[in-house]
Amino acid sequence: MSESSEETPRAARVAVPPLPSEDHFCPVCQLSYPDLSIAHAREVVAGLAVRVQAAVADTRPQALHLRPKPSVWSVAEYLCHLRDVYVSYTIRLHRARTEGNPVLEPMLNDLRARRFRYNESDVQAVLKELTATTAGFCDEIDHTGQDDWDRVATRRPGEERTARWLVRQAMHEGVHHLKDIRRVGREAAETL
Repeated sequence: MSESSEETPRAARVAVPPLPSEDHFCPVCQLSYPDLSIAHAREVVAGLAVRVQAAVADTRPQALHLRPKPSVWSVAEYLCHLRDVYVSYTIRLHRARTEGNPVLEPMLNDLRARRFRYNESDVQAVLKELTATTAGFCDEIDHTGQDDWDRVATRRPGEERTARWLVRQAMHEGVHHLKDIRRVGREAAETL
């Protein structure tokens, strides 16, 4: 859960956290962005929906909508987030390759989870949508030319990221949240 916006008075709102850097290393996933090729990232994203479906199939159905802790999303919420990641990153990549330094809206993940009632979602429907959104993201990668990978987009002042970074970050989101889905599914099942 990141890029948060709570419903609190303006002065008390939590700022949108910074995006990982172009040379980000995730110690949890053991992923180093500079070591990730576009082709590898695309391959991982293309197979992600099947891996997520397997993780959900390994989760007890009664646990899919349970939060193991109030501050931790349920499996259903992580699934909706992943679906929205690939919608958002498809649009972000498209804008980066077709516009001059576009300014990207933050995803506001916690707000989305609340407003769009992620935890009330039909998990099987969201899995189908994840299949479509990851395929759409891969299509956008395929439409990105070799000269487009260094084009940039900005999310907040001083936070320029390349089209290449967008693909790496989207792949990392999938890999990282697949781990979250497996972990949360186990933890939620233990509370039953």
